[in-house]
Amino acid sequence: MPEANAHLLKRWFEEVWNQSREAAIDELAAPNMVAHGLLDANGKPIDRIDKFKVFWRQFRDAFPDMHIEVNEALADGDKQVVRCTVRATHTGGGLGFAATNKPIMFTGTVIARIQDGRMVEAWDNWDFLGLYQQLGLTPAAAV
Repeated sequence: MPEANAHLLKRWFEEVWNQSREAAIDELAAPNMVAHGLLDANGKPIDRIDKFKVFWRQFRDAFPDMHIEVNEALADGDKQVVRCTVRATHTGGGLGFAATNKPIMFTGTVIARIQDGRMVEAWDNWDFLGLYQQLGLTPAAAV
């Protein structure tokens, strides 16, 4: 099982995000998966797979060409951590505002707890501020 845990998040980012395969969400995540650090459109925590699917559809609509590169992956027992780089173009309105057609790049780190071959809990830490700054939705950070 530890070997399978070591590859689950790599498979998650490749199949769920890069290949846009929604069925992989059900294969790789438990129905009651909690995604700490991700919020739905109402600012509520994502604490079930059906809520994650709504988040995923909105993000995929906003960035249909999204590609997530897993830069590093480490596993220890039932936990795995990955450091990723996201590249995409904002061509859809899935986030609730018009497409800017701007290219974006941001990074993030995810720690996941895996049980019975599925993700049951994840701690997401993404540079969403940097993402929104690249889209021109927030002022640039003062230097």
